[in-house]
Amino acid sequence: MGVIVLGACAAWALITATAHDGRPEGVLLAVLAVAAGYASGRILGALLPVAAPCAGALAGLGLALTAAHTTPGPQVTTPLGHGGATAALLALSTGAACCAAWAARRPAQRLALSLLAVGIVVSAAVLGSTTGCAAGAGVLLCSLAADRMRRRALGLGGLALATALVTGATWAVAENALPDGLTAALEGQLTEHRVLLWRDALHLTGHHPAFGVGPGRYGELSPTVTQSLLPDGKPHSAPWQQAAEQGLVGVALLAAVFCWVLYALWRSPRSTTIALTAGAALTALAVIASLGNALSFTTVTAGAGLLAGLATARPLADEDLESVLDAEDQTPRNLLEP
Repeated sequence: MGVIVLGACAAWALITATAHDGRPEGVLLAVLAVAAGYASGRILGALLPVAAPCAGALAGLGLALTAAHTTPGPQVTTPLGHGGATAALLALSTGAACCAAWAARRPAQRLALSLLAVGIVVSAAVLGSTTGCAAGAGVLLCSLAADRMRRRALGLGGLALATALVTGATWAVAENALPDGLTAALEGQLTEHRVLLWRDALHLTGHHPAFGVGPGRYGELSPTVTQSLLPDGKPHSAPWQQAAEQGLVGVALLAAVFCWVLYALWRSPRSTTIALTAGAALTALAVIASLGNALSFTTVTAGAGLLAGLATARPLADEDLESVLDAEDQTPRNLLEP
């Protein structure tokens, strides 16, 4: 299923690029990063179910710290630009550390990895990444709540609903469909510039609902981008970038990728706690991507695929244990046979 969904995303990017002379390289690189990260996560999660997510958490934290030192200060506090990528990496790192803690069997290891997760959230606060701190704290709380939940389908459904509500809220803000007071409050948090970018994306979608304007061409056609002093050519919202550049089919494919990840977590052989923790971290990424351009960074898309792969891998140690238990269960029966 994952091959079909990711393959459809790559194929549709090529189709829309051909129709409007677009540049599909960014979409193809993102698809490749997700696929490579997911495959690596499945392999590493099977071989090293505790060490692999721990290493991933440390690597994500290191990348976030490096990005913070190479990015101007004001951008770190909002989901716009590099700040969104930093917040996404911190959320994914927190989720990976929590997954490693729940996978550990020894109490000392579990305590150390739990402290690592808390340390990542504290690091986000020290860096000044308000979004990253809030996302990491949310992942921590969801991870603790997941330990008491036995039906993962209910939890994953709630995460999907939360993502849909945030995406709907961005549409309502862009369409000015909310009460004036609430719209003004949200625009104050999101900035007027970002809302104007979303409105340009919706305007382009309305004129090109089927194929969009072509991958990579939003910046050429958006009045807000052309009037900006430091334009980056992005609408700073993954759903609205897909809608503007690849039409409604592109939005459906983006939603299909997220639903496939949730379905893979539902079918995961790992514990419900690990599946829901990874789902919470990926939902935090989806929320950040709805408000910024975090998915434009290869490290973020690869990290998302890696975490999904780690949370859906079947550890070989568990298979060996099941084989031993099966052999022990068969021994009494074999002795009783004539």
